[in-house]
Amino acid sequence: MNSQQPITSQEEHRVLKFRPRTAARPPERGYSADQRPGDDAKGQPGDLSRYEQPRDEPDDFRQRMLANVAAFAFTVALTAVGIWLAMSIADLRNTQDCVLMGRRDCARISTPHF
Repeated sequence: MNSQQPITSQEEHRVLKFRPRTAARPPERGYSADQRPGDDAKGQPGDLSRYEQPRDEPDDFRQRMLANVAAFAFTVALTAVGIWLAMSIADLRNTQDCVLMGRRDCARISTPHF
């Protein structure tokens, strides 16, 4: 069996010198510790209008609300299906456990309620 050794060069084993930072904290930019660049002098968020982009047409709040209601209904339906599926799987597991134990009265018999 032929054993192969990797070819090494001097550049591969070069040691880099660690240069520690001179300052413990990053340089301050004229803001206090609890103030952000967009805040005013009291620390409250400043005017954000400079970040707004012009729109061709105004927002359609009715369409947005309908989309939110549809998304909520879909989420509720998906949750209900998930709960039903989990309960069905649990019921099936209980029935299988009963059958595997050798019992004969595992099937549920529905009785009419008067």
